[in-house]
Amino acid sequence: MSPKSFPKPSDLAVPPGAEGWEELYPYYLVFQDKLKEQEDAKFWFCDSQHWPTVFKPFETIGGEFAVKCLGQYNSRHLMIPNANGIEFRIHLGYLYMSPIPVPEDQIAARVPLFEARIGHYFQNWETLLDQWRVKVRGTIDEMEGISFKKLPDMVPMEDIVSGKAKDGSEVLLDSYDKLIQLAYQNWQYHFEFLNLGYIAYLDFFNFCKEVFPNIPDQSIATMVQGVDMELFKPDDELKKLATLAVELGLQGEFGNTDDVEATLATIAAAPGGERWIAQYESAQDPWFNFTVGNGFYGHDKYWNEHQEIPLGYIADYIRRVEDGQDIMRPVAALIAERDRIIGEYRDLLDGETQATFDGKRGLAAMAYPYVENHNFYIEHWTMGVFWRKIRELSRMLHAEGFWNEPDDLLYLGRNEVRDALFDLVTGWGVGAEPIGPTYWPDEVERRRKIVDALKTARPAPALNTPPSVITEPFTRMLWGITTEQVQSWLGEGEAVEGGGLRGMAASPGVVEGLARVIHDADQLSEVQQGEILVATVTAPSWGPIFGKIKATVTDIGGMMSHAAIVCREYGLPAVTGTGSASTTIKTGQRLRVDGTKGTVQILDDADAGELIVSGPGAHSHSHG
Repeated sequence: MSPKSFPKPSDLAVPPGAEGWEELYPYYLVFQDKLKEQEDAKFWFCDSQHWPTVFKPFETIGGEFAVKCLGQYNSRHLMIPNANGIEFRIHLGYLYMSPIPVPEDQIAARVPLFEARIGHYFQNWETLLDQWRVKVRGTIDEMEGISFKKLPDMVPMEDIVSGKAKDGSEVLLDSYDKLIQLAYQNWQYHFEFLNLGYIAYLDFFNFCKEVFPNIPDQSIATMVQGVDMELFKPDDELKKLATLAVELGLQGEFGNTDDVEATLATIAAAPGGERWIAQYESAQDPWFNFTVGNGFYGHDKYWNEHQEIPLGYIADYIRRVEDGQDIMRPVAALIAERDRIIGEYRDLLDGETQATFDGKRGLAAMAYPYVENHNFYIEHWTMGVFWRKIRELSRMLHAEGFWNEPDDLLYLGRNEVRDALFDLVTGWGVGAEPIGPTYWPDEVERRRKIVDALKTARPAPALNTPPSVITEPFTRMLWGITTEQVQSWLGEGEAVEGGGLRGMAASPGVVEGLARVIHDADQLSEVQQGEILVATVTAPSWGPIFGKIKATVTDIGGMMSHAAIVCREYGLPAVTGTGSASTTIKTGQRLRVDGTKGTVQILDDADAGELIVSGPGAHSHSHG
């Protein structure tokens, strides 16, 4: 018999050494003994798509701001008739979410409010989106202006003469508060359009399912795909730089891209090098505000601070250009394919239904690019600046003896950091030593051991008993938590022929190849040409890897997850939302990935040979 539910939070064992982990996080983020009955009655799924590794205490800020702001647009701004926000808790260091439905008797009253509010956005989309870019950019510029300097030995004489009557410590405290507020501000902006993008898509999706009952999910996605998206710009800029390097005969200068200064210096000194460097520098603002992670962790590496990463990608692209490969995304083919499918389905409808189809598709296509583009502005750009400033503050406090390692501020919660700063300015102000250097180093080490112990266990994909039906749009579109998917995680539903995993059919095509399991962006250099990428989740910034691999398989993610969108744009098969691929599959096993059906078979037969049934360019065979 298959189980009908997932483990309860209290059923999961605490990894040895992680006892007392609950104290690392604010009280409102952990399950409460007094609420056990209510919390156990709810279904929670693990969002390992955005938070694949254990939170250090400070890092909960990304989860808190993101999920709180997502919820406010459903519940308070747009008044979505059938979905409020998503409750969230941290359990054993991982983030779990529980969508909140709207009580049946309140749905009808929200409909007219919802229609008026989304109508305003859809009628003024371009103007409002332009304003959005200005707002977000303004926040980023303000964050850039913040700095955390050591306090001076004494107040300068001119402050005495001018009657300023302040010692500068207020600037330090205010700068910290302001940095937190500005991050919060851009997270509020983040969701202003995102929920609308999902709503427009879901509306078109449901309409298509009604008029074409057998339409594959992917065909619907293909009909609205945005080809020229800002999220692809960083990768496209690297491709242009690689092409230019070959054109100028500079490819020999990329032998050791790990030494950034030497590489750039030898390029600059070579004939044609100045022209290349000029293009490289102009690409950096803003496109190098890009992380190999997803922007939610203090350890995420950004291109502009680790230029060996983009230079390494460029070197890789140069090798492929020299091999005669076309490295640019097949934009013309994608557009032709999109138009072909639109035409095919549109022709099956009569006049009035055709007009409805055109309207809904047009709206979804207008809103769709934002679903990915916002990611560049918030997760990458805003959070890149935010983490850089936090590291600066951490290093200043490290120099004052508050902790042993430069980035150890991440082991404090954000409100504890405010206390540590007040401790610092108090000691400085009264002419005594602050308490922090005697308190924090041992406490940080204690917490580091707990976090490391939590990292030894993988999260459960979900907790408690799933509801009979799941309606919240984000949960379905982004996370791929649908009624069918959850049943398949529990081992119900149809078994995969020959054994294997079932997930979302996220991008069409069938390929076979060897698995490469990746748990961390730092392992990306291990990916070999022609392998199948298996990951908890992929980040949008892994773009350059998509040119190497044959297919992608992820643990979590729906039709609108980054992995699904990026694979469709690169013409690669993808199966998302398998629940457990990254822990079930081992690197080197032979897989058959069927992105049209949403299945992954583990063949593990060394003699299977390189069979490619269909892959990039074989799109046209993949829909009925």
